[in-house]
Amino acid sequence: MIPPYSDDRGSLQTLVNCRIENVALITSKKGTTRSNHYHKTDWHYMYMVSGSADYYWRPTGSNEPPKRFLFSQGELLYTGPLEDHATVFREDSVLLAMSGHPRDQATYEGDVVRVELVNPAEAMKRMSDGVDGQL
Repeated sequence: MIPPYSDDRGSLQTLVNCRIENVALITSKKGTTRSNHYHKTDWHYMYMVSGSADYYWRPTGSNEPPKRFLFSQGELLYTGPLEDHATVFREDSVLLAMSGHPRDQATYEGDVVRVELVNPAEAMKRMSDGVDGQL
């Protein structure tokens, strides 16, 4: 991220400085899984407004276990095309997703390919058992 500009009024933090076709405000409940897919050509930035999640990713077509990042309030992450990704929410959360393509249903469905990077039932069980998020 670009460093914030601050003065006596407060601060201004640039999150993304490129052409964006869609900005979505997404709320998620603790223990839920989102994504479990990859995009053929689209990309997105996600900014965690509140809450936290385990973000899993790996290159599309890889058989390696996914990597995990604890994605917390105030953090920004980028997901490029051809990257399997899934997000498992550790608590009720709010995030902004900023995408390169429009998110009308036809455009979205034409670009997304669903995979099971993370098994939602396993992720919820691990979370309820208090086990670390690594698969």
